[in-house]
Amino acid sequence: MSEPSPARRPLKVLLATPRGFCAGVDRAIQIVERTIEKYGAPVYVRHEIVHNRHVVDRLKALGAIFVEELDECPTDRPVVFSAHGVPKSVPADARSRNMLYLDATCPLVSKVHVEAQRHYDAGMEIVLIGHAGHPEVVGTMGQLPEGAVTLIETVEDARAFTPKDATNVAFATQTTLSVDDTAAIVAALRERFPEISAPHKEDICYATTNRQEAVKSVAARSDVLLVLGSANSSNSVRLVEVAKREGVAQAHLIDDASFLDLAWIEGAQTVGVTAGASAPEVLVQGVIDALSAVFDVTVEEVDAVRETVSFKLPRVLVEG
Repeated sequence: MSEPSPARRPLKVLLATPRGFCAGVDRAIQIVERTIEKYGAPVYVRHEIVHNRHVVDRLKALGAIFVEELDECPTDRPVVFSAHGVPKSVPADARSRNMLYLDATCPLVSKVHVEAQRHYDAGMEIVLIGHAGHPEVVGTMGQLPEGAVTLIETVEDARAFTPKDATNVAFATQTTLSVDDTAAIVAALRERFPEISAPHKEDICYATTNRQEAVKSVAARSDVLLVLGSANSSNSVRLVEVAKREGVAQAHLIDDASFLDLAWIEGAQTVGVTAGASAPEVLVQGVIDALSAVFDVTVEEVDAVRETVSFKLPRVLVEG
């Protein structure tokens, strides 16, 4: 007769809400899917549609071909621009080549583009708070002539920035930044330039803010915190930073359950789990399943706020 298996030790999993896909990511993925449905494969996508390996791989399987630049696309196939936005030169180039293009830029990123243009038209000197080289920053700076926007990444940058006219400065921000870090940079700018023009409504998007607040709620009760997301996802990386700042030394960014190291869980009683705005919910379930295979898991959903935002698809994909 076989020995009974030893009882598995209990483990509490706190699920942060909201987590995973935001409205902009959901819209961008749908645009690629519907473009393939309407025009057939292949459909070209300039840059990863969103920064998540699983999403990109699934769309590749459906017939999407991902490229970095427009000149890698044939002119007789549709091309989709990623959710991060593109410089103005990209759609202009597509039009000059008579290409069919669909713009999946998140409407909240487009709002920042419009703001930057408005400040420029008003003759203001523009500061963009963001991360150098991130496609959203490249896209936003590319809305205006070269040299019109100064990128600021840190409080030190804000203190070193010297405008031509200190009374005529405006700022905008990347939508996926750390709320706390950005507040410190904005405070440094306001201290030096009290008249600086701010966005009408904060540029950091609702989804980034909500996910960071949800992590704070969960972190207070967690020994370990796992963030599902890819390493090139700005908002996912910020969630790990927020957790660590809240005192969770064992905060880890993982692509999926296969990257889970059970050594992290040794001695832990409570594990927080969340997902960046570009990570599908199936990845969260995969981690819960992996933990349930080893521990006696109970799951509690921790609500920070419920999201009801949705964005319309381009008319060409909705019309018959």
